[in-house]
Amino acid sequence: MGIEIERRFLVETDAWRAAFSAGGGAARRLRQIYLAADETRTIRIRVTEGVSAALTIKLGAGLSRGEFEYAIPLADADAMAVGALGQPIDKTRHDIPLGRHTIELDVYEGALAHLVVAEIELETETDVLDLPAWLGREITGDPAYSNARLALAGRP
Repeated sequence: MGIEIERRFLVETDAWRAAFSAGGGAARRLRQIYLAADETRTIRIRVTEGVSAALTIKLGAGLSRGEFEYAIPLADADAMAVGALGQPIDKTRHDIPLGRHTIELDVYEGALAHLVVAEIELETETDVLDLPAWLGREITGDPAYSNARLALAGRP
């Protein structure tokens, strides 16, 4: 079983842009469409740059949870999107190096414009991180900021 161990933070300033530029990170546009969602499990489709797609199943909540991701044909993603819950989430993801980790910083668009969230995937729950000062309040485990909840209920 795949396990995702992840910490999440709000980002309330543009200070992250200097770290992104200095780190030579990559950015890509994502669209996420939720097919099923509750507090402990989600099924979503993610389309990257409009050219590739993946079906992801997440189980559990909090810092560690099961994650299973499978590449699917873009045509299948488009067909499944008809059954979407709520609104699609459009965002640009910026990869920012942080030691042996990477910060995945999402800048949301549309109804979620001005929301910026940083995620850091860990190797273990006890990983020690030297967090940059531009990271704001930690929202790990806060269901109001899960992408599924954002798709269903909008910004908290």
